[in-house]
Amino acid sequence: MGSVVPCSADTQSSSRWQRRKEARPEEILDAALQLFTEKGFSATRMMDVAKAAGISKGTLYLYFSNKEAIFKEVVQQRITPQLDKVESLVNEFEGNQADLLKQLINGWWLGVACSSLSAIPKIITAESGNFPQLAEYFTRNVVTRSRHLFSKVIRRGMEAGEFKEYDAETVARLVVAPLVQATIWMHSLKPYDDDEGTQSYLQLHTEFILNALSKNSYKPKINTTKIKLEFAE
Repeated sequence: MGSVVPCSADTQSSSRWQRRKEARPEEILDAALQLFTEKGFSATRMMDVAKAAGISKGTLYLYFSNKEAIFKEVVQQRITPQLDKVESLVNEFEGNQADLLKQLINGWWLGVACSSLSAIPKIITAESGNFPQLAEYFTRNVVTRSRHLFSKVIRRGMEAGEFKEYDAETVARLVVAPLVQATIWMHSLKPYDDDEGTQSYLQLHTEFILNALSKNSYKPKINTTKIKLEFAE
């Protein structure tokens, strides 16, 4: 497995939160996501979430009926609004589709890998067999929708004559898979693996994709290295 670009202090979201006597739903989501990351979804109990959020178990049930409901709310509150923004960006963008594709790759990495959401790919992959309905929900609302946005940009690039002709949906899978695998690696094998090469992973992945797609050598026209999709915390 290759290495990943390290997240800087100004882009990586903090995993800590300030507990209140009566925690808001957002703080419950923070507590639950950290527990899902540390203990795993199956091993986390509702009682654990209540304790971590600083509230009683009864209060927690006023907000959420079970762990699945909490996870779905994480998707609805932290991911869905940002997918809406990215969809608007893609629909309204005028210009080079290669530059837009680079924005999406960088934005996905900074918005997901450099936030508390980076653990979600590992959580859902590890627990998909135990919670198939949750896996189906996440695939439908996040995975398929995200991949569609990438394939839409790729397809437009082909139609505009920028990109070589391939199956856009398959190319989108090739673009996203290494990013997802890198986030899983961060929460699994990273402590035991060689971390050398982390500075070049994302850059090389992006260059390989764009050079493979572009009919001419890709030369970026805009600086997209600092673009970040702001996922709500």
